[in-house]
Amino acid sequence: MRSKVLLVEDEPALAAALADNLEGEGYVVEVAPDGPTALARWADWNPDLVVLDVMLPGVNGLQVCQRMRALGHTTPVLFLSAKGAPEERVEGLRVGGDDYLAKPFHLPEFLLRVKNLLRRRAEAPMAYEFGGHRIDFRSWTVHLKDGRKEALSEREMAILRLLIERAGEVVSRDEILDRVWGQEVFPSSRTIDNFVLRLRRIFEPDPAHPVHFHTVWGVGYRFTPEPEFTSKEPA
Repeated sequence: MRSKVLLVEDEPALAAALADNLEGEGYVVEVAPDGPTALARWADWNPDLVVLDVMLPGVNGLQVCQRMRALGHTTPVLFLSAKGAPEERVEGLRVGGDDYLAKPFHLPEFLLRVKNLLRRRAEAPMAYEFGGHRIDFRSWTVHLKDGRKEALSEREMAILRLLIERAGEVVSRDEILDRVWGQEVFPSSRTIDNFVLRLRRIFEPDPAHPVHFHTVWGVGYRFTPEPEFTSKEPA
């Protein structure tokens, strides 16, 4: 099945050129010229990737991404912008973008970034189960063992996904900071501790004595899908 790309760009010549090249690579492309149209087409068309210009009339690209993430849409986003300063890139990642390409850019690099984002989306698991709980990565929703449902925030889901990817291994706080917040943003390690505490309150039978989300003192955390019954560690 051909991947669907929503291209949001208000410069007609650039939009036409990018659309032609994306279609030449085998993608199905729709073009939206402004923020309100992008919001409507993203919701209705359910694309596999959104290429999103930052400077848009009506609603800018950052606002478009932030609004759709708040509604639970996890479609990968590649930001395009004439602003390429580190703080601009950080802001794009902060609101939920997956990649950021400054204008002017080389077409082969653009097409490669599109290909890589779509490949990562295809390889990413849609759901994960442990301890009687089920995590839906598409909707950022957790179906708990006792029948309750919990909605996770963007960073809660990002930390959870990283720990699941590295199940059984120790993941350092530095790696969590790098993967979840980015290299240009530096929250305190206590911020990470608070996010993990929230995950414990959601998933652990006894958050004070975790069996899934273990603290490795002075280093980071280790996720264990199957409880270790030999002893209970304090939180």
